[in-house]
Amino acid sequence: MSKHILIVGGGYVGLYTGLGLRRMIRSGEVTVTVVDPRGYMTYQPFLAEAAGGTIEPRHVVAPLHRVLKGARVLTGRVTRISHDDRTALFQPVQGPARTLTYDILVMAAGSITRTLPIPGLAEHAVGFKTVGEAVHLRNHVLAQLAAAASTDDPQVRRRALTFVVVGGGFSGVEALAEMQGLADDALRYHDGITPADLTWTLVEATGGILPELHPDLGRWTVGALRARGVDVRLETRLTSAAGGVATLSDGTALDAGTLVWAAGGRPSPLAADSGLPVDGAGRLLATEYLTVAGLEDVFTAGDGAAVPDLTRPGQFTAPNAQHAVRQAKLLARNLKAYVRGRGLKAYRHAYLGSVAGLAHHQGVAQVYSIRLTGFLGWLAHRMYHLAWVPTVNHKARVLADWALSMVFRREAVQLAAIEHADEDFRRALAADDLDRAA
Repeated sequence: MSKHILIVGGGYVGLYTGLGLRRMIRSGEVTVTVVDPRGYMTYQPFLAEAAGGTIEPRHVVAPLHRVLKGARVLTGRVTRISHDDRTALFQPVQGPARTLTYDILVMAAGSITRTLPIPGLAEHAVGFKTVGEAVHLRNHVLAQLAAAASTDDPQVRRRALTFVVVGGGFSGVEALAEMQGLADDALRYHDGITPADLTWTLVEATGGILPELHPDLGRWTVGALRARGVDVRLETRLTSAAGGVATLSDGTALDAGTLVWAAGGRPSPLAADSGLPVDGAGRLLATEYLTVAGLEDVFTAGDGAAVPDLTRPGQFTAPNAQHAVRQAKLLARNLKAYVRGRGLKAYRHAYLGSVAGLAHHQGVAQVYSIRLTGFLGWLAHRMYHLAWVPTVNHKARVLADWALSMVFRREAVQLAAIEHADEDFRRALAADDLDRAA
């Protein structure tokens, strides 16, 4: 009898697990349902380049309907799981909620942005975790440059040209670097503004950035950013964003037209809200076989799971793409074995290293004991991540984007109106109402 596998989440784990089950789907051994709020997988290491304009945003996402042929893909959210009943409450993007039943559950809901109760943060900051936020940020940066070039008010100009990024991890560092690269290219179209007029500040609460890399590479990156005019504030926190003014723990107040919050993530609260076993951080308690401890018919992996790191006893695997993809591939194999009544294999993977792109043909990379900086680090960053882009179609499109960016300058047009596409229509309706009233 065919088993129904419900995969909650369509990120790295959901996508690669589904890909690994394709043969079982075709043979009828299992049916697979994947639930995701957006209906596509986002290759997050390229979000910064999407924000910077070197990669088309559509090329960093993979539509689940197209990639996971044979699986049922539902767009919406699982809001509650009752594992004793083998049911999940599903809220589609439109229409009433309904109940899904399953035989085997794969929890791959991943993580969400970690925020803090900082005054003004919700009103004035933008996150950096989704392709929508990357597109918004690109449009916003270009709009700020245009605003600065179009005003005679020095305060308005100064605010528009002040950019603050909070978070010295990969997301924050790469976002700032790509935004700066985008701005530098766009300035050639705005007379009267030079790179020296722009203020760039990176705020990090700890004593170093890029913590997954060797400290020497973190220090090198700090030096490289400072050489490009970035004010890197270590051991500094954002204490307020009220009124759009970024107030830091060292007393600095920056009237920031752009404030990016990239201070990490936290596990999706779905597991904890559903009564599944979680640790103090809200991660699902996983075994080395990628099952959920103490439960039958439940598997997990990725950012939302505390997976034991067998190469470092007593520790857990880091929440990054490298582990998520490899765990997902093993998870698919273990699901096959589970359905067929065979033994499961433990997850064991020594950390290879990490890479980061810094725009301007600069980057840093650590592969085992090899450390690369500058152009070689940038090249390693691109080649490493290109290898993990999920389909040949998307690999080709990313390569084409890169090739075009080497020949032509980035497009400097901002399409912020797309985010409020009905504004002109509403204004026209209001004008008509006034005309009729007159």
